[in-house]
Amino acid sequence: VQLVESGGGLVQPGGSLRLSCAASGFTFSRYYMAWVRQAPGKGLEWVSGIWSDGSKTYYADAVKGRFTISRDNAKNTVYLQMNSLKSEDTALYSCAAVGGWASGQPWYQYRGQGTQVTVSS
Repeated sequence: VQLVESGGGLVQPGGSLRLSCAASGFTFSRYYMAWVRQAPGKGLEWVSGIWSDGSKTYYADAVKGRFTISRDNAKNTVYLQMNSLKSEDTALYSCAAVGGWASGQPWYQYRGQGTQVTVSS
């Protein structure tokens, strides 16, 4: 199983980035996929999720209206378009395949190594 993220980098406040996550080794189209992030010294934060067929999407309040998640099941890839970036968006961003839910919280069956996003002038 592999989840390989790309597209991170250094961007100025107000800028945009598009992250990609290429999946292999499991049946991608059957999984609810999520993007999560971890800032230095902080815990893992759920950012966005998308149903297996792409019909529904969800966002954390901190990114709602600025980020857009999408997926292409033919390419086994999930994306995160990030606009109007803020310094507080600086973090290591990972994609994850959700294996299920416990007490309303997702657990991640597979998670990638992540791509660094730094928002700074």
